[in-house]
Amino acid sequence: MKFFSFWRSLASFRVRIALNLKNVPAEVTFVDLDADAHRSDEYRRLNPQMALPALVEDDGTVLFQSLAILEYLEEKYPAPPILPSDAKGRARVRALALMVACEGHPLLVPRVRRYLDRELNLRDEQQTAWRRHWTIETLTALEGHLAGSTATSKFCHGDTPTMADICMVGHCTVAITQHISLDRWPTVKRVFETAMALPEFAKAHPVAQPDTPEAMRPKKG
Repeated sequence: MKFFSFWRSLASFRVRIALNLKNVPAEVTFVDLDADAHRSDEYRRLNPQMALPALVEDDGTVLFQSLAILEYLEEKYPAPPILPSDAKGRARVRALALMVACEGHPLLVPRVRRYLDRELNLRDEQQTAWRRHWTIETLTALEGHLAGSTATSKFCHGDTPTMADICMVGHCTVAITQHISLDRWPTVKRVFETAMALPEFAKAHPVAQPDTPEAMRPKKG
């Protein structure tokens, strides 16, 4: 299995976590988004959308879109599960994951930022305001759902990590990068810190990847 990833890609972050949780080995190929490597003919043939991540099975099957990959991994490697066993629980977890992956995150991706810059000519402070607005709106919605549900426990749903946690930690990481304190969303913050304390989550963090620029790594000492 080959996994095409980039250290800063939140969608790749999700798949890294799932691979770690399920202890599934994958040969990683790094695709440098900053160098437009995802637009190369070679990668375009693999994924015509030119987006990360992509997962290629040994038989050549190409899987794309992070949530579809998570669902595939759940079906092929069911233990440990990242979806609840009951239909209502699975629907809730999927909905929480979709709030991040399909509503919050798409507004923050590089191709949107490039459009705001090159086509709409938005100033840096306007782009910053754009990113903060959508980051905060998503975190506020997540807090409302998590704090208002008895299904929320140690994690977003129950006492083991699910697809919801896998998606949420990336959005929290974006908030921290933007110097947005998580204190105003106490349930989100608690679940985020609980999840990131797990080695499977911590090892998948963007700043802990082999292709992470040295300047972005945490300072030692």
